[in-house]
Amino acid sequence: MSKGLGSTVGRSSRRRILRLAGGGITMAALGAGLTGCEDELATGGEGSTPPPRSASPEDGKAPADGKAPEPLWTKSTSAQTYGDNDELVAVDGVVIASGDPLAAFDGATGEERWSLPDGAVPGAPLLLGDGTLYLESGKYDGSVAGYVPGSGKEAWRSRLGKEYRQPRPVAVDAEQVYVIAEILEADGSSHTNVIAALNSGTGKVAWKEQRDLGTQQNGIHAAVQGRYLVYTDFKNNLTVRDTATGKQVWTQKTTKTSYGPFVVHQDLVIVPQGQRLQAFALSDGSEKWSVRTEEFTGFREPSLLEDVLYIADSARTLWAVEPGTGKKIWQSTALKDASAQVPRQFVKVGGTLYGATDLDKQGGIHAFDAKTGGLRWTFNDKSGDYHSWLVATDGKRVYALHGKKLHALPA
Repeated sequence: MSKGLGSTVGRSSRRRILRLAGGGITMAALGAGLTGCEDELATGGEGSTPPPRSASPEDGKAPADGKAPEPLWTKSTSAQTYGDNDELVAVDGVVIASGDPLAAFDGATGEERWSLPDGAVPGAPLLLGDGTLYLESGKYDGSVAGYVPGSGKEAWRSRLGKEYRQPRPVAVDAEQVYVIAEILEADGSSHTNVIAALNSGTGKVAWKEQRDLGTQQNGIHAAVQGRYLVYTDFKNNLTVRDTATGKQVWTQKTTKTSYGPFVVHQDLVIVPQGQRLQAFALSDGSEKWSVRTEEFTGFREPSLLEDVLYIADSARTLWAVEPGTGKKIWQSTALKDASAQVPRQFVKVGGTLYGATDLDKQGGIHAFDAKTGGLRWTFNDKSGDYHSWLVATDGKRVYALHGKKLHALPA
């Protein structure tokens, strides 16, 4: 499966608006645009996550249940993120957060390994594919670049063409980088956009297809699975294209706009749509299974980890689901019982599932028993930063980003 799974392009999302509002920015003029956001706000009250405990784990081991660890190290970063899952990555011994300059820190020590001014557009996705980190150029020069994650050295660069503006990578696989770009008119304006594939070896354009009038180049979430490129957008579209030709295989309207990541598993794309979690066949778009949560409750963003789909809902129930069938493995009310915040991004190390919260005044990282959903502990840096938490792992440590503070926690 592509490491570009569930990538997000474009930062004018409802989630960003809500975060800015949480930071004290006046949003009265946007009040009408926030209708329907209750499911994202119903995640618990202020101060619901406990502070970190003073005792550090011995020899870098994970703490016992109920005791949050102290960080192995904490660094201030240049991070400029908007809470999307692909803005923090851990790979090749380094951890990288989207920002300017783009900086990589040694996963074990926290020491800066390399820094890249104008390396990426702040908040843009950090897409990993075939050992390369692909970025939209922070120089806004119409190029897309690939770098060696461990060293920061440039390994690849491509341009879609002068008639296109600001090509933005949305997904990658072993052979191609998929981008969306504005099509320029003679007067410099743009009313349409194109989706294209760039060869990851040569940088040459493999194919390009103009998208329908009225579609947007922002707000795209995309993933690659075999011969299928699948993506959603702000216009309630779920679309699948052939990766070899770019031709549209099928498209359909979703019942509710997907503002967050979806997942693909084998021959299925699984999309949360409010009260329903639906799986569609990649080949033809037919519905294969559907799971419904409680009335007036909405599903959050899903994560697929070791062939288990983890997802929380706004009623503070955590689900583990078989992605192929939709069969429930377990449900946990531990979040509700602890009056804790709802996570919207997950990583897993061994028998522990880690979840990062959203829209919480202080934020936090929850640690769950992956077999039962039991809440073990919550790490909270008590900074009061309004940014959402992001979480990533290299299998040895768990990295938690909150605003400009990057913490390394024992896994």
